[in-house]
Amino acid sequence: MSELNKRTQARHEVERARFLGDVYDLLAILRREPNELLPFDWVRHLAPEGEHSLGVQSIPVDQIIGSVDRYREFDRHYLPKEPHLDERWIGVRAAQLEGKELPPIQVYKVGDLYFVKDGNHRVSVARRQGQHYIDANVIELNVAVPPEEHDTLRDLIIKGEYARFLKETNLDRVVPGHREIRFTTPGRYDRLLEHIRTRQYFLDRKPERAGLPPVTWEEAVESWYRRLYSRVVENIEKHDVMSRFPGRTEADLYLWIMDHRYFLTQKYGHDVGSEEATRDFRAHHAPPLYKRLGQRMRLLLKGQLEPAM
Repeated sequence: MSELNKRTQARHEVERARFLGDVYDLLAILRREPNELLPFDWVRHLAPEGEHSLGVQSIPVDQIIGSVDRYREFDRHYLPKEPHLDERWIGVRAAQLEGKELPPIQVYKVGDLYFVKDGNHRVSVARRQGQHYIDANVIELNVAVPPEEHDTLRDLIIKGEYARFLKETNLDRVVPGHREIRFTTPGRYDRLLEHIRTRQYFLDRKPERAGLPPVTWEEAVESWYRRLYSRVVENIEKHDVMSRFPGRTEADLYLWIMDHRYFLTQKYGHDVGSEEATRDFRAHHAPPLYKRLGQRMRLLLKGQLEPAM
């Protein structure tokens, strides 16, 4: 095949790629799902602590989900979105058809996912050809809570808050193997820190601690997790509360139930305990059945809920 024919073939391929990109855009609109690459700038919300080079590696193409500066020029499937990208795309594909060896791309690795620093067109061509792996010079960022493929900006902000919470509490070391504590709304981990500080205050004032050293922060963290958070979660499971709040997490319900416990304690003049608060919250604050069914349908359509749940 002549060089001209190779460029002609590459031109046809990029035109088909942009047409397919238009189809994916339409499907994304109908499904109300994003179809954009993730901007690498969003990663700062994950509170990365340093980076290190892994050298040149063969990485999975389908785990490349974002770009440093070209995230507006390609869609989530790395299809080109603008005609002005065509010539560069054609040049990469024609070189591939000629059997030329392309240099490794440059990427940042965050968890198990990758963001392209240099080589976006090579990634786009590779994906269109069904290539499973591509050589890349990899720089890994150290994050406590890694991103997932379909994360939104809000998801990354919440994960960054979780990373800071883990660092401030040392929960991974204090309670190895602890349950994951995830919220669906930003700004909630500060509430947990308030609970831990309150726990530390009351533990220090127990009569049996008279004459003993003050309760340490880590002792308060462990006591809060085992005696408050875990007990509420156990009651949530025992009374099947999660099924009445589709799309919510154990952490969401923990905060709501603790607030409800305080309300009931004020109402009756004594601490009602976490189990009674859980039962009462389930009985009086679950959304109506029609709202729960609607929420379940939305989650099922987005693939965020198992059909059996």
